[in-house]
Amino acid sequence: MDPLIVDVHTHIYPPSYLALLSSRKDPPLLHHPKATGDNPKPSPRLIILPSDAPSANPHADPSTLGRPLTEDYSSLTHVLQFMDQHRIHTSVLSLANPWLDFLAPDLAPSWARTVNEELESISFKNPGRVYFFGTLPLSAPISEIVDSILFLTSLSHCRGIILGTSGLGSGLDDPALNPVWAALEQSSLLIFIHPHYGLPTDVFGPRRNESGHVMPLSLGFPMETTIAMVRMFLVGIFDEYPRLRVLLAHAGGAVGALGDRVQSCVEHERGYYSHTQAERIKGPRRSLKEVLKMNVWLDAISYGVTGLRIAVELVGKERVMWGSDHPFFPPVGGSEDGEEEEWASVRTNVAAVGEVFGKDEQGMRGVLGSNAVKLLGLDTQQEQLMPDIRSDLQ
Repeated sequence: MDPLIVDVHTHIYPPSYLALLSSRKDPPLLHHPKATGDNPKPSPRLIILPSDAPSANPHADPSTLGRPLTEDYSSLTHVLQFMDQHRIHTSVLSLANPWLDFLAPDLAPSWARTVNEELESISFKNPGRVYFFGTLPLSAPISEIVDSILFLTSLSHCRGIILGTSGLGSGLDDPALNPVWAALEQSSLLIFIHPHYGLPTDVFGPRRNESGHVMPLSLGFPMETTIAMVRMFLVGIFDEYPRLRVLLAHAGGAVGALGDRVQSCVEHERGYYSHTQAERIKGPRRSLKEVLKMNVWLDAISYGVTGLRIAVELVGKERVMWGSDHPFFPPVGGSEDGEEEEWASVRTNVAAVGEVFGKDEQGMRGVLGSNAVKLLGLDTQQEQLMPDIRSDLQ
C-alpha cells in the first residue's frame, strides 16, 4: 500500500482575508498597481512587511513590490491541484502570516470568526482532504481570545491554532497569556507556533539587501522560533500547563542544535526571578529534553537529511510530521510547455524522509502521514489515496 502523505504546514489567504487586506492603507495590505502600457494587467501585490510598502519605496515600480498574489496563495482549486500533483492526500490549512495580529481590538474577534468559519466551510466541502488550524484575535481582550478558542472547539474540522511568536505583543512568555494557555490546554487543540517577525534587520549587516530575503528566511525565521520556544520553557509554561501540545515550524528551527547548550546554561544559572523581579524562584522543573519529548512535535520542513535527522533525534520519529510550506518557495520560473512545474521544495522534503528512514518503512510512513492522522484524528478514508510516490522516496 502506497504511503499516505499529510501536509500539516500549508497556508492560504482565503477571500475574506484578502478583502480585509485590500481595505488597508498600511502593511499588511494588498496593493493593486495601476495599469501601464508595458503592463496592462498587473498582478495585485501582497505587501506584508513595512519595508516593502509603496510609501517606503517612493521611487520603485509598485508592480515589483512585495510578492505577486497568484492563485497559489488564495485559490482552493489551486491548492487541490497542487495536492494532486504532489500526491498529497490531506492538508491541514492555516492562515498565512501575519494572521490578525495587526487589527484593532474591537475588530479582531469578528474577523477571527469570519476567517475560521470560512476555513471550516472549505474543509466541510472537501471531506478527508482538508482540515485547518484556526486563528485567534490576539489583539482583543483576553476574555474574547478565550471565547474564540471555545468557538474553535465547536468546528468539526478544526485541529488546532496557528500562533505567531509575538503573542499579545510581548512574546509567548508574557504572563498575561496564562488564561490563553489554560484554555488551549483544556481544549487539547494543537498550537502551531510559526515565525513572522524575524530578527532585527541590523544583525544581517549593511549588505543584507544584496541577497534579498535569503538571510531573514533561512536564519531569521528559524531563530525566531527557537527563541520563542526557549522563552516559553524558561518561564515554566510547560510546567504550569503540562498538557499543552505544541507544533514547531520548520523542524523546530535551531532548537535541536542548541538545546543541550540551553540546558547546560539552565543548570549553571544561579538566579531566577519571578516576572515582577520581586522574588527569587527556581528555574524550569523539567529539562528541555523532557519538554520536547512530552509536549512538542516538529514538522519535517528541513530541505535535507541533516535537519530531519536532528528533528527525529530531538523529539522521536513518532512526533515528526511532513509539511510543504505551500504556497511559499514555488519553482523559480515556469515550465516551457505551460504545465504545472513540480515544486523542488516538496520533492526535497519527501526525498529526505526516504533517505533518513531507509528500510524503516513504519518510520517513513509515520512522518509522511500516519503521525498526523493519529495526533490530529484525521479521517483520511473518505478519499482514495493518491498515486504511487515511491519514485520520490528512492
